[in-house]
Amino acid sequence: MPKIKTNSGAKKRFALTGSGKIKRKHAYHSHILTKKTKKQKKNLDKFAIIDKADLKNVRKMLAL
Repeated sequence: MPKIKTNSGAKKRFALTGSGKIKRKHAYHSHILTKKTKKQKKNLDKFAIIDKADLKNVRKMLAL
């Protein structure tokens, strides 16, 4: 049985935390920032943890 390849797009978008959770960046923080409030932009800058519903698919893409 061959090894599963890591999805190239996924390895650029997700990162593992020390406790084994998978973190991701927020969307809507790349352009059209002038109409967004400082608070909104500040919160979009932080990392989020992958939702439980997506965890199985993301782990499969990362070959974990």
